[in-house]
This record gives sequence, C-alpha cells and structure tokens, in this order.
Amino acid sequence: MLLSRFLGKIGVAFFYFNHKINIFEENKNKNKMGYTFAEKILGAEAGSIVFKKPDIVLTHDNTSSIYNTFKKMGGMKFADPSRHLIVLDHNAPPTTAALASQYQKIRDIAREQGVEKFYDAGKGICHQIMSYHAKPRMIIVGSDSHTCTAGAFNALAAGIDRTEAAGIWKRGETWFRVPESMKITLNGKLPEGVYAKDISLWIIGMIGSAGANYMSIEYHGEGVKNLDISERMTLANLASEMGAKNAVFPPDEVLANFYNQDEVQGVWADKDAKYAKEIEINLDELFPVIAAPHNVDNVKSLSDLKGTKIDQGFIGTCTNGRIEDLRQAAKVLKGKQIKQGFQLLITPASQKIYLQAIKEGLIEIFINAGANVLSASCGPCLGTGQGIPADGYNIISTSNRNFLGRMGNKNSSVYLASPAVVALTALSGEISDPRKKQTLNSYPYTVQQSKTVTIDPNDNRRADNGVWNYTDADNLNTDQMFAGNLTYKVMSSNPKEIVPYLFEGFDINFSKNAQKDDIIFAGQNFGSGSSREHPSVGLAHIGIQAVIVKSVNRIFYRSAINQGLLLIVQAQAVEAYKPGDEVKIDFNNHTIIVNGKHFIFGELPEKLKAVIEQKGLVNWIKNQ
Repeated sequence: MLLSRFLGKIGVAFFYFNHKINIFEENKNKNKMGYTFAEKILGAEAGSIVFKKPDIVLTHDNTSSIYNTFKKMGGMKFADPSRHLIVLDHNAPPTTAALASQYQKIRDIAREQGVEKFYDAGKGICHQIMSYHAKPRMIIVGSDSHTCTAGAFNALAAGIDRTEAAGIWKRGETWFRVPESMKITLNGKLPEGVYAKDISLWIIGMIGSAGANYMSIEYHGEGVKNLDISERMTLANLASEMGAKNAVFPPDEVLANFYNQDEVQGVWADKDAKYAKEIEINLDELFPVIAAPHNVDNVKSLSDLKGTKIDQGFIGTCTNGRIEDLRQAAKVLKGKQIKQGFQLLITPASQKIYLQAIKEGLIEIFINAGANVLSASCGPCLGTGQGIPADGYNIISTSNRNFLGRMGNKNSSVYLASPAVVALTALSGEISDPRKKQTLNSYPYTVQQSKTVTIDPNDNRRADNGVWNYTDADNLNTDQMFAGNLTYKVMSSNPKEIVPYLFEGFDINFSKNAQKDDIIFAGQNFGSGSSREHPSVGLAHIGIQAVIVKSVNRIFYRSAINQGLLLIVQAQAVEAYKPGDEVKIDFNNHTIIVNGKHFIFGELPEKLKAVIEQKGLVNWIKNQ
C-alpha cells in the first residue's frame, strides 16, 4: 500500500512492505506531463514509494559495525554478494591496533561472503573507487553521505545509514521515496581561475545547506558540456551539502568519451518534466568563492577573505583529489616553496591517481615545494588519521565540510576552496586569488548562520521537566553530535559506548544529564552532515521520548526511525516553546502540547509505528 502521508517532506522510515509499488506504469499514459530523471529510473512519480534492488551497495570502514547489525537481524549470508563494494579508506592505514583488527575483520567478512569488489587500505577513497564501477542507469546506495558522487556517471546514487545497509545485505532490496527534482541549468564556460568547486559553493551559498533537502538535482545546459568527469564528480559530491538525495548529469558525449565509446545508453529527463525548483547560472559570470567557518553555506567571495592568515592546507578527498585537481595544484607550486612553517598535505584520491601523478612528475613538484604527500585516505578530512590541525589553526581545504571540529580539532577553523586556491595560499600563508586579472567581487547571496554553534558549559539547557532547549541551534550536524574521529573507535552497534560522547562537540553537559523520556527541541536542518548513525543510536538507547525540530536532514531522519527514535518535524511547536514550558506528546492524536497550545504532526503509518514500538528496524526485521 502507498503511504498516505509524507512526514516532514523528507521521507518515511526504512521498512519493508510485502509487495512492490509502482504507480508509474498506471499513470504515465494518463498524464501527458514529462518525467524527471528520478521518476524515470525509479519508475514512479515524485512522492511514490518503490522497492528496488540496488546495482551496487557500498560500505567502507563501517562494514564491521554493519556486519554486527546484520547478525542481530538474523543475517547469515549476503543476499547477493556480487552487488557489494567494500573499500577500506576512512582510517587507511589504521592508526591503532583496534582499527587494524577491524580492518582484518572486514577482510575476513569480504572473503567469507564472497565479495569480489573488495579494495584494501591504500587502494583509494571509496567514491573514487566507485568511479571504476559506476555505469549509466545504475541505482547505487552506500553507507556514506557522499555516495551521490556517482551521479556524475548518470546513475542514481544516494547515501543511506548503516542499519539500512545491513537490511539490504539481508533482504537484497530497499525502498526509495521518489524525490522531487531541482533543475540547475549551467550556461557558458568558467573563466580562468574559477573551478568546479566554485560552482558548487556558489550554489550552496545561494540555496543554503538544506536548500535541496531530499531532492534530486539535475544538471542541464550548454555549460555542462564544458565540464569533464572530474568536475562533474565535484559537483555531484557536494550535492550532499545542499541536503539533496542525489545529483545527476546527462548521458552525453563527455560521459561517452570517459568510457571510450561513441555514445552511452543512459536515462534523462523529458523536456517537459516538472521541477520543484529551477535555477539558472551563467558560468562566465562566476568568480572564486570560499566557504568560511563553520558551515558550508557560509559562502564569501575570495576577494572579501583575501589576506586571511592560514596555517595549514589540504588538497585531496573525494571532492578534489583527482589527477585534474593535482595538476591544478602542481601548476601553482612548480619551482616554488611553500611558506616556512605552513603545513600542506596532499592526498591523491586513489592509488591509480597517485601512480599517474608520479609518472607526470607531480609528486616531485609537491615534495620539492615542501608538501607532505599521503597515501589515499579519508583520514585528514574527518580527523581520523594524519594531518590533525593544531589549536588556533586556520585551515584551507578542498574537502566538502568545514563544521567545527571536522578535521579533528574543535579549536581550529576550516575554510573550503579549490585546489588552485589552496596551493597558492600555501605559498604566502594567506588566502590568495588564482586569477591573473584580480578584481574585487561581492558574493550576492547570504544564508543566515545559526545563532548558536556551541553551548557554554555553564549554560544548562535542560529544564527540570526534562525538555532540552536547542531551538536557537540550526544546522546541528552529526560531527558535533558524535565526533568523526570517534566514528570507528566506537561502533554504532554498541549503543552503551556511544552515550558518553553524545553531543560532546556541541553541549558537553548533554551526555551527563540526558535521561529516559527527555524531549529535545531544535532548529533547522537538524542532523546535517555525515550519514553516521551514532547520534540516533545513542539517543534511542537513552530513551529520548522525541526530538522535535523545524526541519531535519534526510539521512538523519531515516536513521532516527531505524533506531526507533521518534523525530517530529513541527516548526510552529519549536517556535512556540519557551524554557520551562510544559510539553506533552499525544501519540494517539499525533499532537504536541506546548504550554497548553496544540500542534498537529503527521500521522504515523502503521508499519512506521511498528518499527518505533519494536525499538527499531533490527527488531522489526528480526521478528518478521
């Protein structure tokens, strides 16, 4: 049966119906309106729920934790090992004996389960490895929020959480809500000194980090033909930072050339497809931009930040670690020396790229300039390996997130920019402009930043009645809820071990004082960032009665329901709440009562109620 209501405009819980739903075939002859990419590849209209077997299911260092969840579900053998891709990358090479043991366990899992697409430590970052397997028309899911990178290959690629991945291992399929779509039309060609990273940041700064929440982003226009596959991967990668489910490019000549073919058979939207939003951008008019601390949508023109002191630079990641990115950096650094005391780290996105960079002489250029070249790894990006910045450092990075503490030290600040800007900045120790003809520019958009980034240790946000007041905190991200450098030290399958670290990067008092049946009120875009499920696992384990927010990140919402944690999107209730107000939740009448005022929230479907009542998806599947 089709869900009658769609909660909070984002999605419903991850659970299995007894039969597939496909209203697309029934309605396509009745409706003359064209269809979007997402509607075509999923075979249903926007808002529908369908079941599909993904062509590729990606997991990485979280495979060990997912396997524990898989076993809790009663899983024994993977439903279809040929569809699984496992890459060891987030802690590669492992920095502790415990992580090394996890890596060995994952090798054993891959061997025992017959997973042939297994890539050991050092082979590459998972989203770069995916580029060796992704094909047009594929449906790809991964237990990483940046799985959307594969949209560059005309695939539907979306991030999921660990529990969902375990469910696919056991059942072989998963549900998709067919997303509404956003059409972004690119015209013209990028000026000299402006790069794909600037396009992505420009769009994020325009619409905000939740501006495409749960949407499928389609890139159209003549300007798309001027973007190579590496540039397309950068744009698709950063779709996650707009809140999107996925981003996708057409199956055109550029993609055909990548596969050394005359043409490719892909999927693309009809000319008369219906879009929820449409944006048009003239690439010729763009100029270099930078995401300033501590959120990706805090975008400024480079000229406004020019001269800002920087202590460390990082070139690499799944966003900008390809050979084209390294060439940009090498062009800037060739024959020059980075500023004394400046720390420049460079990480090729895969071993293949590393070897190609050696053959082209790029690595020699980097080393002679004074940079440290690391093996392919995600570590520096999320603070799990080498390259953790010192206290007080300003870092400029080609990565995709700049949340407080993102690179492993909450006493540092991260700026995001293109590889050329990072390389040029390394020479002077100040943010520098890569354009030959430099002009003063003013970025025309402003996204209001959260009033509160962290809670003072002396500020008690828990009222005596057990209600936590975070209504002033927008974009409360998963890095602050559970630090990235703890993600693989503490498995999400071990909830008791998670609790002491919950919200540590945001409110140090939360884990000490949170109790069963507490209620949390929070602002916009709650749970943004990584797909890590530790926060929802920990909150559910404590027994939090409900999390009530103005809006929520797509993956976090699904993750919350998967753990049996009730998350309610009701902006009016959040705005009405004042510290000390009495708050009650009437689940039967789906009503929040704040100081006597009633606010209705979406009625929960029966199967969703069952998932919550059984304390999460693991128990629900196990009891089927």
